[in-house]
Amino acid sequence: MEKFVWETAEEINENLAKRIRNIRRRRRISQERLSEISGVSLGSVKRFESTGNISLLSLTRISIALDLADEIRNIFTEVPYQSIEEVIHDRK
Repeated sequence: MEKFVWETAEEINENLAKRIRNIRRRRRISQERLSEISGVSLGSVKRFESTGNISLLSLTRISIALDLADEIRNIFTEVPYQSIEEVIHDRK
């Protein structure tokens, strides 16, 4: 059974960037300060928040700086099986 994806990869990234930007603002951290505490260049922070484009390493650094390391650490940890065949294959 195929699942339909209603968002493009770019839209998913843009929505993620919006959530991170909202958390940053809620915590009253400027882009400049986030750049300093994360070690991610200011240009990368600005590009991420406006386009959703960022490297995984930079996203991880930003997440750590915003005290969201567990969110990154736990990504894909509770993915349900899609079929019985997947369950059988996983147990081999």
